[in-house]
Amino acid sequence: MPFQHLNADGKAVVKLANEIAYEFGLEYVGTEHILLAILRHGGGLGPKVLKKFKISEARARTAIEKLQQRDKEDTWVFGRLPGSPHFRNVMALAIDEATQLESKEIGSEHLLLALLREKGSLAQRVLSKSGLTLSGCREEIVRQLSA
Repeated sequence: MPFQHLNADGKAVVKLANEIAYEFGLEYVGTEHILLAILRHGGGLGPKVLKKFKISEARARTAIEKLQQRDKEDTWVFGRLPGSPHFRNVMALAIDEATQLESKEIGSEHLLLALLREKGSLAQRVLSKSGLTLSGCREEIVRQLSA
């Protein structure tokens, strides 16, 4: 895991994601927990971008709970287990995003972009339903970094 590359905001988000997963009574950290942690932490560029797109922690949590319920129902109906979140993939994608944006450390903005890139993950589905696109998010991050 690339935790040594996280800046203070990135470390706080990952720590908070662990706490949120615990609140959900889960033994793993999923993409949905990273999304909620970015929103709850409020530090760095990630939450600013989400706020601009009118995505709040309450709205994201409601969307996550609805999707989780639907996944559980699909599991029962179709007899398959829902896919587990891809936390490792998001961390690897965050490194890639930081590299592309010429940053030496991973911040909440890189984690947010990675969540949008992790197709099919719960966080990506919530963000997509909220109207946030990878390109729109990246444009806003670049704009704010340039300011």
